[in-house]
Order: sequence, then structure tokens, then C-alpha cells
Amino acid sequence: MDLSEIKGRIREKSNIVDVMAEYIRLQKVGKRYRAICPFHQDTKPSLYIDPEKEMFHCFGCGAGGDVFNFIMLIERLDFMGAMKLLAERAGITIGDIEHKKGD
Repeated sequence: MDLSEIKGRIREKSNIVDVMAEYIRLQKVGKRYRAICPFHQDTKPSLYIDPEKEMFHCFGCGAGGDVFNFIMLIERLDFMGAMKLLAERAGITIGDIEHKKGD
């Protein structure tokens, strides 16, 4: 299995709202969620999560991205470390990853 296939499987089983809720308190606002950003000194919720797009963005510090980016930032991991952590939580065995050009 190549890196993009594994990343896709992990993303399918790692709902961004569920993952982020393990670290920070989320408040539902319409179809989205907001929270106090854990990446800077935030006093008012400036971090927004769009569950349909599976993305987050902080309007205070600019942090943002997908579930992999969140785990990389919150756990201070590189991409492969974030993949391994999310794979383990999702019950996915990574094994040997075949790297293709462009991955």
C-alpha cells in the first residue's frame, strides 16, 4: 500500500471533530464548531472547524489544515508521527509504506 492510500484510509476513519474534541473543548455553532485555540494565547474562540471539509483554521494565529496538521501541531510530531498516531487510534496497521514520486 502506498502513502496516499494509507493517508486516505486514516483520514476516512479519523473524523476531525472527534479527534480535536479529545484535546480541546468544541462549541457547535450552526454546521461548524469553534474553540479556544491551543496554539496561541487565545481568550475568545478564534479556531473554527468545518466538519464537511474536515478542516480547521484559527483566525488569531493562522494555524490550520486537516486532521494530520492538527495532530502534528498539538502533539509536536512530524507527518509520519501524526500518521502513525492516527492509524493506531483508528486500528489501521501501516506496515511498510511504498513511497511514490509526489507523495
